[in-house]
Amino acid sequence: MRSAASWGVASLLTSLIMAMCALTAFAQTPAQSQVPQPTRPAATPQSATPPGNDQAQPGTEQPAAEPPSGNDQGMFVFKKQVEEVVLHATVVDDHQHLVTGLSQKDFSVSENGVPQKITSFRREDVPVEIGIVVDNSGSMRDKREQVGQAVLNLIRASNPQDQVFVVNFGQSPYLDQDFTSNVNLLQAALRQETTRGSTALYDAIAASDVHLEHNPRLSKKVLLVITDGQDNMSQETLQETVRRLQQPDGPTLYAIGLLGSGLHSEGREALQELANATGGSVYFPDSLDQVDSITRAVAHDIRSQYIIAFRPQNQNTKPEYQSLRVDAHAPGYSQLTVRTRSGFYAQNSGH
Repeated sequence: MRSAASWGVASLLTSLIMAMCALTAFAQTPAQSQVPQPTRPAATPQSATPPGNDQAQPGTEQPAAEPPSGNDQGMFVFKKQVEEVVLHATVVDDHQHLVTGLSQKDFSVSENGVPQKITSFRREDVPVEIGIVVDNSGSMRDKREQVGQAVLNLIRASNPQDQVFVVNFGQSPYLDQDFTSNVNLLQAALRQETTRGSTALYDAIAASDVHLEHNPRLSKKVLLVITDGQDNMSQETLQETVRRLQQPDGPTLYAIGLLGSGLHSEGREALQELANATGGSVYFPDSLDQVDSITRAVAHDIRSQYIIAFRPQNQNTKPEYQSLRVDAHAPGYSQLTVRTRSGFYAQNSGH
């Protein structure tokens, strides 16, 4: 059984200060937090963040992997450079097939309708921080086994240096496994089932995003959300959640909406909005048998992205929200579609 205290965001309506305190408590590892962590006989949350003190600092970044040093063998550490915006972009053709052989000259970037000069470009399979956020409400009881196996297949198809955590949520989100690359620990966390209570989807996403923010070891971040119902319990709104995800270093969100009696058009549209805002994708499989192929496709998508950076013009006169557009054109392709974040909020605008 989980303890009564959890990562959950429980007092957002009381005040903004209380909300940020709750989300911060959610994001802390067991060694840091004063909030008791859920007690699990099979998978005690552990932090698998690699040692070292050269963590990337908040802000914008230069997408160049520094060579490993010290105790960071095998890890890619990204150094950030002021006033540079980094985008992770996926390109598909008119048949929705991934296109991975483009060069910098094939891309154009605009911010608020103004063309921007690309300052850095590459396509590499770099390690990623991934938050797996799984609905644990009662309607998921007969779906958890297949969902868990599909997620494990995504992890196995991902970069072996990825750092993954698992959040199970119903009325509140629970960190059942902190950052790790250990498949056995992740499997144990995915098998945790309470399958009861309501669906506080937005609270779980917001708290998971804060957890990613507080672990700046890797600059590329992803959330995979799996649910069969729409939000009916969160104190965080959809608009607040979208805005939170649209911070400059926010994650790309992928969502799998399992169609059922609890996921109506409003819930499907919400998942679509969350994915579109961050450059991710949303899937609505007709059956559970399709979930495994979807998670494998997500893993392939993550490993096939372009990294595009630019330095925005007129930094001091920018409005709070910056809209973004990235286009691609190349010989041999009649139409190319670029998925990346639709915009971001300036650093000084707050959450």
